[in-house]
Formats: sequence, structure tokens, C-alpha cells
Amino acid sequence: MIETFLIAVSLALDAFAVSVSSGISVPGFNWRHGVKMGAYFGAFQFSMPLLGWALGSSVSSYIEAVDHWIAFGLLALIGGRMAWGALHGGEDADGDASDLSHRRLLLLAIATSIDALAVGVSMAFMEVDILASAAVIGVVAFALSLVGGLAGRRLGELFQQRAELVGGLVLIGIGVKILIEHLCGG
Repeated sequence: MIETFLIAVSLALDAFAVSVSSGISVPGFNWRHGVKMGAYFGAFQFSMPLLGWALGSSVSSYIEAVDHWIAFGLLALIGGRMAWGALHGGEDADGDASDLSHRRLLLLAIATSIDALAVGVSMAFMEVDILASAAVIGVVAFALSLVGGLAGRRLGELFQQRAELVGGLVLIGIGVKILIEHLCGG
């Protein structure tokens, strides 16, 4: 179970960083926002290993070949829109780039949970209780996302002027980090 917990923490670090970024950039970020964000990230981090486990090895090479590109693309798009909005009046074509709408949280949850899908595929070849493992992964993602969002709120209060720009750049940075890690094999 300790191994599963460590896997869960490592999978949740991107969700934590995105939550910090959102806490920084969303005006009035509060506990309700943190719970909402944690629920999205936790639910996706819970369900992706289950989906990966169900898929098994039949599609693992396809998933691993593109997962980093998908995560990078989604995070760069969302982060770029946030940065653009911060530099050009705060609004993008679809409205406020710092909102926590269903669509936005869905994209962020997918982007930060793709690695959990690959972990689920690998768990199909191990003797693990996949439901218990997925539950631990989901709960850890929820908790770290909630804490990250609230910590980001505090940072946002310190950097009110450019909070949305910083948040967008952080998302882009996370996307680049994911891409580099996968391209460099590590």
C-alpha cells in the first residue's frame, strides 16, 4: 500500500501544480472552488487507472506514444489563453480565462491524469487490487488539489497584478515539463 501511495503522490503532483496555478489566477478562490477542483482531479485520477487496467496491454504502446503530446497541448492551450488574457485585457474569445467552468476543469483533469491511464495499463500486469489502488490515487489527487488551490490563493493575494499571467505561464511550464520528460525518456 505504501508503493501505491507513492505512485499516487507522484501522479498527483501535476494536478497539485495546476491547482496552485488556478488558486493564484482565479479571483476569490475559496474552499468551494478547491473542493470542486479536487473533485474533478480526484475523479479523473481515480478513473484513469481503472480504464488503463481494463485496456491492458492491447493499447498501451499507442497511449504511451501520444500521452505527453496530449497533456502538453491541453496545458499549453489553457495556459496560453490565460497568459494572453492577462496581457490583453483579461478576456479571451470564450470569456474569462481564469474561471473554473466545467469545460475548463474537464480539460485540466484530462491533461493531468493521462499518466494515470498508463499506470493503470501497467497495473494490469501486476498483482494489485485495482479498485483500492485507484481509490488511493483519487483521494490523494483530491487532497493535493484542494491544498494546492488554497495555497495558490495565498500566492495570488501576494501577486494580484500579474496572477493570471503567472498562472498561465505555470500551466505552459507544466506542459513543457511533461513533454520533455517523455521525449527524454525519464
